[in-house]
Amino acid sequence: MKLLAGIQGDLRAMMQAEVEAAEHAVTAGVSEAATGLQMDWRGQITGAALGRGLANSIRKKMYPTTGASIRAAAVVYSNASNVVDAFDRGALIRSKNGFWLAIPTAAAGKKGVGNKRITPSGWEQRTGQRLRFVFRRGQPSLLVAETRLNSKGRAVVSRSKIGRDLATVPIFILVPQVKLPKRLSLEGPAREAEARLPMLIVANWKEGV
Repeated sequence: MKLLAGIQGDLRAMMQAEVEAAEHAVTAGVSEAATGLQMDWRGQITGAALGRGLANSIRKKMYPTTGASIRAAAVVYSNASNVVDAFDRGALIRSKNGFWLAIPTAAAGKKGVGNKRITPSGWEQRTGQRLRFVFRRGQPSLLVAETRLNSKGRAVVSRSKIGRDLATVPIFILVPQVKLPKRLSLEGPAREAEARLPMLIVANWKEGV
């Protein structure tokens, strides 16, 4: 007795269909895992009241950028990685020059020159006012200005020629270092996304894609 077996159909076409199904499944699974991680990190940031802007700094990039590939990969990252990392680790921040960290008060305003972070020199440049150092034993020292506060509580130049309404206003608080609280936990969700990837690939495997 002889048993004969054969393949019906175009073997090359069937193999190509399987390759395309694999490419689609891997690319879709990687994209879903990365999107889930991106949403988790953004949710952590907004939940920690760190601002919508910082949350939107969490981005996802796929490789390849177009089409499907069985070697697809994704990167989830932040455009403000130093800030996000500091809150993820609970970083200890010191001044680069070894002296003081200048923390702006509400009177300093929200933005410095060129819409950048407020610094003492930048504040003086923007306002034309001089800052004066005030040492306080056992308490943070201050940089103050003889200035006027507007209705929003910000220091502004007085228009009075006789110095009316001027007051000594703290503009910056000086501290040697700042310990940020750990407000994010990014590694755990990243490991969970990696662990879900095989399941997501299988779920996206469609025959004849």
